[in-house]
Amino acid sequence: MNISELFIKRPIMTSLVMLAVMIFGLFAYRILPVNDLPSIDFPTIQVSANLPGASPETMASAVATPLEREFSTIAGLDSMTSTNGQGISIITLKFALERNIDAAAQDVQAAISKAGRQLPQGMPSPPTFQKVNPADQPVLYIALSSPTLPLSEVNEFADTIIAPRISMISGVAQVQVYGSQKYAVRVQLDPKALASRKIGLDEVSSVLARWNVNLPTGGLQGDKQAFTIQATGQLYNAEAFRPVIVAYRDGSPVRLKDIAKVSDSVENDKIAAWYNAGGKSTRAIVLAVQRQPGTNTIEVVDRIKKQMPGFRSQLPATVQFNTLFDRTESIRESVTDVKFTLLLTIALVIMVIFLFLRNLSATVIPSLALPLSIIGTFAAMYGFGFSVNNITLLALTLSVGFVVDDAIVMLENIVRHMEHGEKPMEASLRGSKEIGFTILSMTLSLVAVFIPVLFMAGMIGRMLHEFAVTITVAILISGAVSLTLTPMLCSRFLKPQAEKRHGRLYNIMERFFNGMLNLYERTLKQALNFRLAIIIITVVMALLTIGLFRKMPKGLFPPDDIGGIFAFTEAAQGISFDDMKRHQQKLAEIVSQDPNVESFMSVVGAAGPRVASNGGFMFIKLKPRRERKLNADQIIQGLFPKVMVVPGVMMFMQNPPPIRLEATFTKAQYQFVLQSPDTSELYKHTSEFEMKLRGLPMLQNVTSDLQIRNPQINLDIDRDRAAALGVTAEQIENSLYSAYGSRQVSTIYAPSNQYKVIMEVEPQYQMDPSALGLLYVRSNTDHLIPLYSLATLKEGLGPLSVNHLGQINAVTISFDLKPGAPLGDAVAAVEKEARSLPAAITTGFQGTAQVFKSSAKGMIFLFILAIVVIYIVLGILYESYIHPITILSGLPAAGFGALITLLIFGKDLNLYADVGIIMLVGIVKKNAIMMIDFALEAQRNEGKKPLDAIYEGAIIRFRPIMMTTMAALMGTLPIAIGFGAGADARRSLGLAVVGGLVVSQLLTLYITPVVYYYMDRAQEVAVRLFGGNKGKAEFYSDKNI
Repeated sequence: MNISELFIKRPIMTSLVMLAVMIFGLFAYRILPVNDLPSIDFPTIQVSANLPGASPETMASAVATPLEREFSTIAGLDSMTSTNGQGISIITLKFALERNIDAAAQDVQAAISKAGRQLPQGMPSPPTFQKVNPADQPVLYIALSSPTLPLSEVNEFADTIIAPRISMISGVAQVQVYGSQKYAVRVQLDPKALASRKIGLDEVSSVLARWNVNLPTGGLQGDKQAFTIQATGQLYNAEAFRPVIVAYRDGSPVRLKDIAKVSDSVENDKIAAWYNAGGKSTRAIVLAVQRQPGTNTIEVVDRIKKQMPGFRSQLPATVQFNTLFDRTESIRESVTDVKFTLLLTIALVIMVIFLFLRNLSATVIPSLALPLSIIGTFAAMYGFGFSVNNITLLALTLSVGFVVDDAIVMLENIVRHMEHGEKPMEASLRGSKEIGFTILSMTLSLVAVFIPVLFMAGMIGRMLHEFAVTITVAILISGAVSLTLTPMLCSRFLKPQAEKRHGRLYNIMERFFNGMLNLYERTLKQALNFRLAIIIITVVMALLTIGLFRKMPKGLFPPDDIGGIFAFTEAAQGISFDDMKRHQQKLAEIVSQDPNVESFMSVVGAAGPRVASNGGFMFIKLKPRRERKLNADQIIQGLFPKVMVVPGVMMFMQNPPPIRLEATFTKAQYQFVLQSPDTSELYKHTSEFEMKLRGLPMLQNVTSDLQIRNPQINLDIDRDRAAALGVTAEQIENSLYSAYGSRQVSTIYAPSNQYKVIMEVEPQYQMDPSALGLLYVRSNTDHLIPLYSLATLKEGLGPLSVNHLGQINAVTISFDLKPGAPLGDAVAAVEKEARSLPAAITTGFQGTAQVFKSSAKGMIFLFILAIVVIYIVLGILYESYIHPITILSGLPAAGFGALITLLIFGKDLNLYADVGIIMLVGIVKKNAIMMIDFALEAQRNEGKKPLDAIYEGAIIRFRPIMMTTMAALMGTLPIAIGFGAGADARRSLGLAVVGGLVVSQLLTLYITPVVYYYMDRAQEVAVRLFGGNKGKAEFYSDKNI
């Protein structure tokens, strides 16, 4: 049976089929979405709840706990973390990959509604949620500033025009406002003035609520005319609030301005943001746009940019609108560079083909397999819902090296027949029939390598799924092209060798290849004479490969450079807001002086990813790669010693990973969590454990989110005395809230927005604990009782934040790796130290480190499964238990070459390197298939002995083996060298494949013939013992396709 015969004899049908593949592929390419990576986002929902003035402990117990209890019953919930700070709780729910985020959102809303009855009554609004991973990097930062307008007005434009319109764009999850300066009327009371007039805080609060209203007032209906009624109950600014009468004393009105400073202020005056460009720092409102999990980054940003001219037209000329960071810039640059690598790879592979064939028409024939395979794959990618991203483009780039293999093997075999005097048509028919089974075996066995990848679960499986499908489709199309188009073109366009005169290049290359072949013949004879030595070398190579694999430094994702750096700042617990601003500005000045920095945003206060008031964060945009010599990691290492000299504050910098696997932001990249219901034990052992980790040589920036030394005033209420004076604990705490909690006592309903009226005491009475002695509480008998007569004041320490993981108290220790330190060693060292912790404290890695641990075991299983699947496929194809082992005998050499190359170039065994080694499993066995298939045919048809048959097979197939190996080598070399953005991350894959190919090429040319000989002898023994000669005859006759 000759699969190719129909296509050789029907050239028009063959060409039109290939034309259809090209047309559909080109059409699909035009409409394929572009992204940085496949859609591998975990469905994540963030729930936020606010209770201004509440302590972190109150937020954790009264707000987070009831919500967590309800959320824990939702199906498909993978993890639940909560961070509780002063007046705020943020709960992050991460669901299983297969969970639909919209359905999960409905369950979350139902849980919030169910928990509502258990939440504190004083919450200004119910908890809200967003379909967003708070740890995911925003896709766009926009800074708004003005040299003339107050920030509250700039905030108004951001809050009422830009943020709502961006939020409505498809794919946008939320627009976070950093440095918000939303307008509010701030009423700052003078405790002395209140006491002298015998006015209580509750009285002022009640008056403000009653005299600032916006209630329905109805209307009139006459016989002929109707009227609506509108009262002036609403006050809109500080000027309107100042004359409000609070009480009458001695017959005279006491107005608000007599007992308080009333000002047009902002809702939260303890946060601030700056935009720095060109060394100039400007107060700004910064909008951070986050996309919904699973949406396309480039499409989302393009939709936003399309509407930006409309945004600008609605802003005053004095408001500056700057794009601080655009995530798509690095994505587009990276994708463009991978496309360039793909084109360069194609050019190198075609050059290799030409150098071997020295014939233009002969070069064009197998080269056509490249565009057909790659363009045809685009149609399949569209059908599967994939995008053009770094992973799929990397798969196509790698496929270039071996999609031409089948066509080369077909062409070489037909040319060989023509060299023996056959006409092109006859040579095409006979050559294609002779080599058809070999190509089928090579194609199916290569596809078999990726079958286990398709069934991998988890995030790594989701990421590699598109890679495996893309490269599988490219291989299948190339196999089809080599069996159809290639022999058809050979029959029409190849000319008999006698008709041509060879040029100088042809003769030079011919002498070179003949010299190589002669050298191989001599060395192969020696190898076959010293077969036992070759077997010993093979065994030693296998042992060395296992040893190297165990000793290799291991990681998950190689570092990348997206053109930005996250930085977190942290000062002493209890630091004032003004002092924190000064520290932040000192750090910002150092950052602005770095020549690699283009611009950055800086935020101070409890905002964004932080709930603690003693810190801030920056997002630093770097100059384009072409304008700087250092990558992001090197810039961080350069900045670190400079910022360390600033006293009183620490700065933690991160190079954002390509995939954010954490559900919460931490100050360093890797997380280790300690949990216990007993907080005293947890906090005690956390501090000790943190100190131990600081001593590990491979870790740096070891820190934790444990902040329990915040200066605190503890009021010990004398309940008996309070009861005797007619005062309850509720009245005491309400008075404290009104004085020091920035209490929202009323709402201003403006036409386009709502603003708060905030009540507190004057700033000078918020600076010292002694000021609490000026506070009075109204009793049930309408007397004002001084606070110091109701409670005892003591200074102590308390938490700045309280964290939960799965409803249990938790502390997260985060750390970074020192340059060159492998993640695998760090994980092992941390686990070793954790064994000394008490049994009552449970521990575990989170985020990237957790995925690394699970993927390390999964990858080992994947390697073994890939080899098993290939063995099964080859066994089926060859109807043999023995010769699949022969074909796979070159794997130890490939593995050794890959690992030793990674070691030499200082790369760890990461996800990209793992993919390269998996690919080697499929590539290297092609050489063995070509040799063994010829040897089996020679034994069956010509009755040759095994040693003679494999020797002849190795010599005759030497040229196609060299061609396919060099094509694969040239196809991977650009990746190994590294070009453009993201090249450092991809180099591990290229180095693994190049190293494996070089070593295996040198060794398998000798190992495979020797192993074939011994396997054939083993088969003969098995036949004599169990099946007689009939079994062997059946073995040979059955392989007749």
